[in-house]
This record gives sequence, C-alpha cells and structure tokens, in this order.
Amino acid sequence: MAKTGFVYDEIFLKHKTGAGHPERPERLTAIVENLKKKDLLRQLQTINTRDAEQEWIETIHDADYIERVKAACEDGDGHVDTMDCPVSPMTYAAAVRAAGAMLSAVDAVVAGDVKNAFCAVRPPGHHALRNRAMGFCYFNNVAIAARYAQKKHSLSRVLIIDWDVHHGNGTQAAFYDDPTVIYFSTHLYPFYPGSGAADERGTGKGVGFTINCPMRAGAGDAECLKAFNERLVPAAKEFHPDIVLISAGFDAREDDLLGRMQVTDAGFAEMTRIVKKIAADCCGGRLVSTLEGGYYLEGLALAAEAHVRALME
Repeated sequence: MAKTGFVYDEIFLKHKTGAGHPERPERLTAIVENLKKKDLLRQLQTINTRDAEQEWIETIHDADYIERVKAACEDGDGHVDTMDCPVSPMTYAAAVRAAGAMLSAVDAVVAGDVKNAFCAVRPPGHHALRNRAMGFCYFNNVAIAARYAQKKHSLSRVLIIDWDVHHGNGTQAAFYDDPTVIYFSTHLYPFYPGSGAADERGTGKGVGFTINCPMRAGAGDAECLKAFNERLVPAAKEFHPDIVLISAGFDAREDDLLGRMQVTDAGFAEMTRIVKKIAADCCGGRLVSTLEGGYYLEGLALAAEAHVRALME
C-alpha cells in the first residue's frame, strides 16, 4: 500500500528571519524531531524536493517581482515590501525550494508513488500576492501548485482548503475570478490581513468558487467542523475536484502565539479526515498538504503530528 509522502529540506532552515521573529527555523525542527520521537518519520515516504522552475512561479507571480525578491536577498536589503517579511542571503533559495516541494509532492501523488503528502516547508505562502510579499510569505506555494496541477498534469479542477487562523488573501486573489479553483477558508475574522468576509465570494465567472467561513475569537473544533461538514463537503461534492490541496496552518490551535482560536489536535485530525474523504470520493485520494502558520513550537509539533497521523490512516 502506498505510504504518505513527506517533503522536507534543510535549506528551509537557512531562511533567517532574525531574533524574536515568530516564523523561525525552529518551527520545522520541532515538527521533524517530534515525528522522529514518535517513530512516524520512518513510516513516511520521503519525496525529494527541487527548485520550482521560474515558469511555474510565474503562473502566480510577476517576473519582475520574482527578480525583486531575489535581488533583495543578494543585496542584503533586510526585508521585502513589509517589515514582517525579512530576508537573508538564503531566503530566495528557500522560497523557491518551498514552492518546488509542492510540485514534487503533486508529481508523486499523481504518479501514485504516495497516497497523499505533507510538505514541511518554510517560508509559508498563502499571503503572497502577485507582486507583493506580506505576512511572512514570498511565493504562494499552494497557488503555484494548483496551476502546476492544472497545466502540467491536466487536473482541471482544484480544491484548496485553508485552515490557517489568518485568511489566505494571496490565494483568494489568485483565483477570485476563476471557476476552475475553489478556495475554501476557515479563519479568525476580523483579523490580519483584513480579508475573508463571508460576502467575498468571487467575481465574474468565479462567483461562488470562493467560500469564506469567518470565525469569532475563541472558536474551536465545533465551529470549524460545522463549516467543513455544512459548507465544504456539499461544495466539493458538486465541484468534484481532480486534486485537493491544503494550506495547513496550525496557528488556529489552542495556545498559539499569534491566534485567538481554540482548535485542538483532535480537531485538526478530524478536518484532515473530512478532506481525505473528499479526495477519496472525488479524485482517487489525490491530496497534498503544505505547512503555513503555527508558532507555538510544542503545539505546532503536536498539531502537525495529528495531521500526519490522519493522512497515514
């Protein structure tokens, strides 16, 4: 039986954000060390990553923006566009590899080498806009993977689920007028980055293909699972995606440093199971998940473990 795939690369640790920044290399070491400790890492199928080719990054980002990120890292500019997006000499390389991790995982899932996959990457991506970095994000990993699945593998309908505590404004913007991609999000609202109201439903032919489920402070498993069962499942059944992608942010977890929601590890596991069933029912189980937020190291490691265990079931 095909295993769950796992994508990780030590280059992700070389993106240095500076003392006190919540999006730090220790996030990934916490996840990986916990998976080793729980004897899960050896049960996962390692997927070799690669740099995302520029043609795929350009499906989501302008060429001059890509060059601007690269130049900022080479020139030691300190940050790109906003102070919460610091750069170091290896930031560009890590960001290109993070996007490439998703492409490698899509390839592996489509080929049947793995049944599904989790990409433990940084920097994250769902806030990155076509020509602007923001919210710790430089290139939109999940959006790039969606276009790659469509153009490289002819998987025309893509479902993206985002359960990060922050709304994925960059992902929403990339597909806001596109009826071939559903973007479904549960997130704290109002909260950073300010988008994600329930009436943001898409534009033009894309109306109805953006599904925002804003949550109040303190919301947890019950509220998120209600949204998944009552909003996501029926929409997915009607849409019948060819591949499912998850922006797996774990900052909606109880005790996270940057969020004010109360999702438990069991809640993340159950959300994973719901999404897995959608993939199983619609597209032969094709499912790729990528790390977004999550900043309380112990909680992040446990939530990611719960997610991975559910993927492995």
